[in-house]
Amino acid sequence: MYTKEDLINCLSDMRIDPNGTVLVHSSMKAIGEVEGGADTVLDAFSEYMKDGLLIFPTHTWDTVNRKHPVMDAAAEPACVGILPNLFMKRPGVLRSLHPTHSVAALGKDAEEYVKGEQNVQTPCGRRGCWGKLVDRDAQIIFLGCPTTCNTLLHGTEEWEDIPGRLETEPVYFTVIDTDGTRYPVTQYRHNSSHPSRFYGKMEPVFVQRGVMHYGTFGDAHCAIGSAAGMNRVTAEYLSRDPELFSDARPAGM
Repeated sequence: MYTKEDLINCLSDMRIDPNGTVLVHSSMKAIGEVEGGADTVLDAFSEYMKDGLLIFPTHTWDTVNRKHPVMDAAAEPACVGILPNLFMKRPGVLRSLHPTHSVAALGKDAEEYVKGEQNVQTPCGRRGCWGKLVDRDAQIIFLGCPTTCNTLLHGTEEWEDIPGRLETEPVYFTVIDTDGTRYPVTQYRHNSSHPSRFYGKMEPVFVQRGVMHYGTFGDAHCAIGSAAGMNRVTAEYLSRDPELFSDARPAGM
């Protein structure tokens, strides 16, 4: 059974920058038995990143849609696992006001980081939280989960103007802040093309190009990628082949 100290050592061994910015895609089940459960996992991350910025995605794209166009930041559960749902309720954690692709952040510059998401008109706007990961050269941890869940690459496709990725008709959402303030949000959502199922083809490329490495957190296999590096390499590939994520063809090196 893993202790908090064991998990903190795992983060150090994975070369996570305790003063930097870290976003965690996670599978609690993959970690194995932890003394104190999921709260201990979050305690380990929070303690290790006390001088940096810790982020978990708190996406709601599965429940907030045309039929239910309201996202209450204080109450709407995340559709991406137990750790984000517990994390966003912790003292000091701030949740961004994005209707479908929100994140929760704790630590250095958290307020500035999540600011203005109600003005972002796409799932992963370049000036929003996902684009800021590139500006900060954040580390993105895929903790026991595949790199097909690499939301950053949705952003790269948006920023490189890859056609056929967004709906042509906007959805009009309402986002409710934790203080009750209501914001109207216009957004062009991802369409039904589902390119993320092919995002894993970039993993060996990222490793070969030196922008991703591996580690373990408890029992969980982890890939750790540089946001700036993964964005740069993917943009390079998309410039040669805009249809890169339209099928399962290997990306090549």
